[in-house]
Amino acid sequence: MIGEKVKIGIIGAGQIGKEHLAAYQLLENVEVVAICDINEQELNRVADQYHIKNRYTDFRQLLMRDDVVAVDICLHTNYHKAAALEAFRYGKHVYCEKPLAGSYADGKEMIEAAIAANCMLHVQLRNLYTVNHRVAKQLIEADEIGKIYYMRSTGLRRRGRPFIDSSASPAFVQKKSAGGGGLYDVGVYHISEIMSLAGNPEVERISGRVYQEVAMDEARKEMSGYDVEETGVGMVYFKNGATLDIAETWAMHLDTLGTSFVVGPKGGITLAVTKPALPHVQEIKPMRLFTTKHDLEMNATFCTTDIEYRWRSCQEDNWMYESSQGNWIGALQGSASLYPTAELTLKTLLIQEGIYLSHRLNREVSAAEVIENSQSVAMSL
Repeated sequence: MIGEKVKIGIIGAGQIGKEHLAAYQLLENVEVVAICDINEQELNRVADQYHIKNRYTDFRQLLMRDDVVAVDICLHTNYHKAAALEAFRYGKHVYCEKPLAGSYADGKEMIEAAIAANCMLHVQLRNLYTVNHRVAKQLIEADEIGKIYYMRSTGLRRRGRPFIDSSASPAFVQKKSAGGGGLYDVGVYHISEIMSLAGNPEVERISGRVYQEVAMDEARKEMSGYDVEETGVGMVYFKNGATLDIAETWAMHLDTLGTSFVVGPKGGITLAVTKPALPHVQEIKPMRLFTTKHDLEMNATFCTTDIEYRWRSCQEDNWMYESSQGNWIGALQGSASLYPTAELTLKTLLIQEGIYLSHRLNREVSAAEVIENSQSVAMSL
């Protein structure tokens, strides 16, 4: 397949589907040949915009197409599993919007089904493809900071609750469809990025709390069926002795929660702080390295724009690693190594579900307890 255009189908023409379609427009080696959505009016509008001829209101009809080698699932979290398992039954590779699923049990079943079908499963984790993350990964792999023993994952929105503070669908704030709130929706980006830098270590135990405290318009709350957390905090202990503390929120009366970071005996790296402003993400604080050279403390800020220019100019395969969709299409062509996003998001689900369980039981919980108590929350299609 190297050199050929990969033919894919999109399942879901809503907000996320539109974002994914826009991302594919930036790539030369992919063709979206079919799209599906139960809202026929919106389906036709989006299909017309992107010149997609083949349109379906039943995703199973899309899966029957012989020319579709892979599908991109752009549905709410608790619908991912049903769509993915059906796609695997048809032998289709699956790209999935984050998070992987609404529970650890569902995510694990999806990964096992992909392996059984000999299909690839990829999850949208855009943070892993930023120049800052790639540079941080290089520094860690070059042993610039040593063995990581302490980490922090943070994410702050002052008032960024879907539907409540924006025009997003109410389904984003309903546990039955979304699986969770701020901890799931944006926490998956930050936690999985830290887990990637740390080598996706094995979890030993977890403690945490979740909150829904910031005032909201009562009419919109009732209209939305808002029943998820806006804030999740936690502490994770790993089998290798490392620890990770987490603070993730859709709404909090602060201007900063600090930066996410990883620390080793030789140095520490603070990750870039960004302000979501889709379809673009604005960086407001750069990645930095803190270390000691010749008995002097050194704080370094890297010129990442320069290295990004060189990568794009000098590395023919760079497009496969600068975006989630690029990595996916490169892997489908057989010319790129697929990032282990499914495994990262499954471990992230274990941590997130551990925070929920710890809150419910009012105590610290073991990873084994989380796995044992995890149940399917998947919705049928």
